[in-house]
Amino acid sequence: MTKALEGVKVLDMTHVQSGPSSTQLLAWLGADVIKLETPGRGDITRGQLRDLPDVDSLYFTMLNCNKRSITLNMKAPEGKEIFEKLVGEVDILVENFGPGVVERFGYPWEKLHELNSRLIYASIKGFGPGRYADFKAYEVIAQAMGGSMSTTGFENGPPLATGAQIGDSGTGIHLVAAILAALYQRTNTGRGQRVQVAMQDAVLNLCRVKLRDQQRLAHGPLGEYPNEQFGDEVPRSGNASGGGQPGWAVRCAPGGPNDYIYVIIQPVGWRPLTELIGRPELADDPAWATPEVRLSKLDKAFALIEEWTEKHTKWEVMDMLNAHNIPCGPILSTKEIIEDETLAELETVVSVEHPERGTFKTVGCPLKLSDSPVEVHRSPLLGEHNEEVLGALGYSSERLAELRTAGVI
Repeated sequence: MTKALEGVKVLDMTHVQSGPSSTQLLAWLGADVIKLETPGRGDITRGQLRDLPDVDSLYFTMLNCNKRSITLNMKAPEGKEIFEKLVGEVDILVENFGPGVVERFGYPWEKLHELNSRLIYASIKGFGPGRYADFKAYEVIAQAMGGSMSTTGFENGPPLATGAQIGDSGTGIHLVAAILAALYQRTNTGRGQRVQVAMQDAVLNLCRVKLRDQQRLAHGPLGEYPNEQFGDEVPRSGNASGGGQPGWAVRCAPGGPNDYIYVIIQPVGWRPLTELIGRPELADDPAWATPEVRLSKLDKAFALIEEWTEKHTKWEVMDMLNAHNIPCGPILSTKEIIEDETLAELETVVSVEHPERGTFKTVGCPLKLSDSPVEVHRSPLLGEHNEEVLGALGYSSERLAELRTAGVI
């Protein structure tokens, strides 16, 4: 069976997380992704947060599956020659260097477009053009400046970062959408184009409901928030759902750090909830019966639910609530997720064999296509595919040996 992006060639000049997360998705969808790395060290994450000495870190292996690796010294004339040949043959070039780095190599967009008019040149930057354009950006900086941190946490606490990597991997997913759109447009125009996504913009896109609420504040307090006071900014609201259906994380037995379940109170679910928690009289009590009257005492409503959930495990609560079609979700620890049999069966979490580190677990492809099944293969060793990729460009074994001796590859 063919893959969705079979025949598409990608030159991957990305590093760390935002770019590699994007190109890994392209690889999973069937593109031939050639990761271009510096000789000797390669992607910096190969050596970051290592758990085994002299072995590629999980940071690297979990972001670079299904790719091929070549090494190339972009400062050497011979390296530039090879680079230009590669650019002429690929469909997509992806990079997430700091502002101006590729230009300083001598390859602005105009030059790349001249080398290959069908090239889609995709970039991730911290910020768009303007005041912040030259500033460095990392995951939590993007969260800070994209609206996430100011709205995450509890009312009287400090702003918090989310554990989800919405700045890095979130931007990578946005870039995939832009690349695929450009690739599709090329089928009609025959022309490549420049594609750019800023980390700040991607985070803000994921925080759009908070901008919604910022504008709603002009017309009064936000009733679905548990906060007692409202100023002129959207407040931090703890575990409130932020939507039309109130929700909260309530404690479960035996009381460990992740023994919680998130419960949403829908109008249709209130009666079965009251029966489950042993307070059936609240279903018809005028002080509790409707969403409008419950809104002012949601803290008391969830406290009543918690008195019941604390007597059961989160798994027991999940089964009982789902039996009555009440939306809920147990808070799963990373240990529970990596050991979850259902997630393994769905290939949401997969095991991968690596020649140096043995077996490791990683996330599977979240994009499910019926005609393009994904098989997750290990990440490449540094420069593992030099002969294979450069040989296809016409470089002989003898010439490759010379280039290796000269430090070009």
